[in-house]
Amino acid sequence: MSAAPVPSADNPLYAYDLPPRFDAITPAHIAAAISDLVARQDAGLAELEAGAAPTWAGLVEPLARLGEPLGWAWGVIGHLLGVRNTPELRAAHETVQPAVIAAGLRQSQSEPLYRGLLALRDSTEWNRLDDAQRRIVDLGIRSAQHSGIGLHGAARERFNQLEATIGELATAFANRLLDATKAWGLDLTSADEVAGLPPSLRASAAQAARAAGHSAATAENGPWRITLEGPLYGPFLEHARRRNLRERVYRAGITRASSGDTDNQPVLERILALRRLQAGLLGYASYAEVSLARKMAENVATVEHLLDELRAAALPRARGELAELQTFARAESGDAGLELAHWDVAFWAERQRERRFAFTDEELRPFFALPAVLDGLFALARRLFGVVVTPADGEAPVWHGDVRFFRIADQSGAPLAAFYLDPYSRPADKRGGAWMDECLHRKRRADGSVRLPIAYLVCNQTPPITGGSGGAAGAAAAGDTPSLMTFREVETLFHEFGHGLQHMLTTVDHADAAGIRNVEWDAVELPSQFMENWCYHRPTLMGFARHWQTGAALPGALFDKILSARTYRAGSAVMRQLHLATLDLELHHRYVPGRDAVEDIAKRVSVQNAVLPRLPDERFLCSFSHIFAGGYAAGYYSYKWAEVLSADAFAAFEEAGLDDDAAVAATGRRFRDTVLSLGGSRHPLAVFTAFRGRGPNTAALLRHYGLAS
Repeated sequence: MSAAPVPSADNPLYAYDLPPRFDAITPAHIAAAISDLVARQDAGLAELEAGAAPTWAGLVEPLARLGEPLGWAWGVIGHLLGVRNTPELRAAHETVQPAVIAAGLRQSQSEPLYRGLLALRDSTEWNRLDDAQRRIVDLGIRSAQHSGIGLHGAARERFNQLEATIGELATAFANRLLDATKAWGLDLTSADEVAGLPPSLRASAAQAARAAGHSAATAENGPWRITLEGPLYGPFLEHARRRNLRERVYRAGITRASSGDTDNQPVLERILALRRLQAGLLGYASYAEVSLARKMAENVATVEHLLDELRAAALPRARGELAELQTFARAESGDAGLELAHWDVAFWAERQRERRFAFTDEELRPFFALPAVLDGLFALARRLFGVVVTPADGEAPVWHGDVRFFRIADQSGAPLAAFYLDPYSRPADKRGGAWMDECLHRKRRADGSVRLPIAYLVCNQTPPITGGSGGAAGAAAAGDTPSLMTFREVETLFHEFGHGLQHMLTTVDHADAAGIRNVEWDAVELPSQFMENWCYHRPTLMGFARHWQTGAALPGALFDKILSARTYRAGSAVMRQLHLATLDLELHHRYVPGRDAVEDIAKRVSVQNAVLPRLPDERFLCSFSHIFAGGYAAGYYSYKWAEVLSADAFAAFEEAGLDDDAAVAATGRRFRDTVLSLGGSRHPLAVFTAFRGRGPNTAALLRHYGLAS
C-alpha cells in the first residue's frame, strides 16, 4: 500500500458524521487526516479558551463539538486495528498516536476550560440544567483532575510523557499478542492425533490448515491445524484424547506472547510501573484508587468485600468439584493413580458433563445456526423492548465480507439505530475475544435533528465451513455449512447485543452522556449480562433452536439438560473470574515496582484463588489484554459487580412471571426506559433503583449459580 498522504478532499477520515467508508479507507489516509485534525482541534481549542463563556451553550456544547472529528477518525482507525490488522495500518497508527494523545491532554489540561466548568457549577444556571447536563459537567471536572489539571511545570510534563508512553505500550501489547497468536499452530496429520475431535472441530481445523497453505486439507483426511484462537483452542482441550497433545496446546496458550520478539512481560511490567507513577502524581496511593474514583464501587475495600463474599460461597464448591472430577477421571480412565493436570480439566469436565447430562456441545451445534440464532435474538428484542431489527446489508460499506449491517426501528417504524455484526474468528488479522464499540453516538444537532447511533458488534465464533480453499463468507454458499455455534457462542452473541442495545436505545440527546458514555465501568456490563439470562428461558431458546438441515426443534429433553447444566462446575467458573479480578486488583493496588516481582504477586493470588497449583512456566499475564490493552485496568472485577446487577434485574422478570407475556413486556419496557435509555445521564445506582425499586443485592446471582446457602 502507498504511504503517500491523501489530500483531504479524497480522504474518508473526514466524514465524521456518517458511517465510515470502510471500502475506501487505507493506511495512506491516516497521517494526513490525523495530523490535520489535530491541528484543527488545537486551533479550535485556542479560540474556545479565548472567548468561552462559563455557560452550557457557551462552553460545554462547543467543547463537545470540538472533539468530534478527531475522536471519530481515531475511533475508526482503532476499530480497524482490531478487525483488519496489517503491518501498514500499525505503522500509520504508531506514527500519529503520540500527537493524538498530546492533543487530548492539551484539551483535558486546559485551565481556562477547567475554570469555566467550575464557574458553571457555581453559577445560577446550574439549577436549570438537567441531570444529564450536570453529570457531564461534574465528570468533565473529574476527568480534568485525573488528566493532571492540578499539575504544573515539570510535574505536568512528566505526567504527559507517562500518558503517551502508556498508550504506546498498550498498543504494543495488543500487537505482540496478535502476532504471537497468529504465529503458533500445531499441524496434525494422523487419525490418532485427532481422536476424539468432533466433526465440526475437524472441519474447522482443516479450514485453518487450508488457510495456512495446505490447500488439499479436508475434515476427513487432514491435515488439521490447531491454533490458539478460541474456536479451536478451547474445543481441542475439551475433546482431544491424546493427553500429550492437550498439554502441548495448553502450555502454548498459557505462555503466549511471553518470549522472543513478542514477549509482553517487559511491556506489562512497564505499564504497571508507569500507571503507579501517574497515580502518585495525581495524589493517589495506587492506580486502583484512580480507577475506582470513576466507578460505581466506592473504593478498593468495597470491591474486596464483594469478591470475598462470592469467594466464600464459590471456593469450597470449586474444591469439591475438582475432587469429584478427579474421582470420575480415575474411574473412567482405569488409572487409579491419575492426577489431574491443567490440560486434563477441560477434557474430563466435558466427559463428566456428557455423562451427567447426557448431551454434548456437538449435539447442540446443529440447532444453533447463526441465521436462526439472530432471528431468535431479534424476536426477543421485539418482545422485551418493542424494537424491530431488519437486515440492511449493502447500505453501508464494510471492512470484510463476513460483516453484516442491520437497522433498528421502533414498532411504529421510527428509525432508532443501526449496527455492524462481525461474527467469525479470523486469526490472521482480527484480535480474539468479543466486544461492542460505538461507531457513531446519538446526539441532537444544532438544527434540532438527531443523529442516530451506530454500533460495532464483534465476536470470534466458529466460522462457516466452506468446501473449497476460500475463507468463510457472510452467508455460506449452497452445499456449505453455516456457522454452527456452541451454546457459549450463543451466550456471547446475546451478551454483545446487550451492550449494543444500551448504546443504540439511548434517548439522551447530549452526546457525552448518551448510550454507554459516562456509564461507570463496573455498571456497563449490566445490560450485556442481563441478556445472557434469556438463553436459559425455555420459550426464547426453543423459539429459534432448530436443526439447520431438517428444521426440527431442539428436543425438550435437551433444553432441560442445558438448564440443569447451567450450574455444572459453577464454583469453578466463579473462581476463575474471582482469580482474575483479584490478580488485577493486586497488581494495580499493592504491587510496587522494584520491591515486588509481578510473578510473585501472580503466585500468591493463585494460592488464594486457584484449586490447582499454578504451573511454574505459566505466563498468562502476557495475554491478559483486558487490563493491559483494554479498559479493564483495576476494573476486571466489573464483570462480577455488574453480574450482581444483571441477575437482580432478571429477577424482576422472574417475579413478574416469565410466562406472562404482558408482564414481561411491561417489565421490559421499564428496563428499556431506565437502564437502556438513561445511559450515562444519571448515576448507575440511581438508574438501577429506578428500574428495580431498590438497590441491588447478591441473592439472585448466588441462586442462579446454585451457590445460595
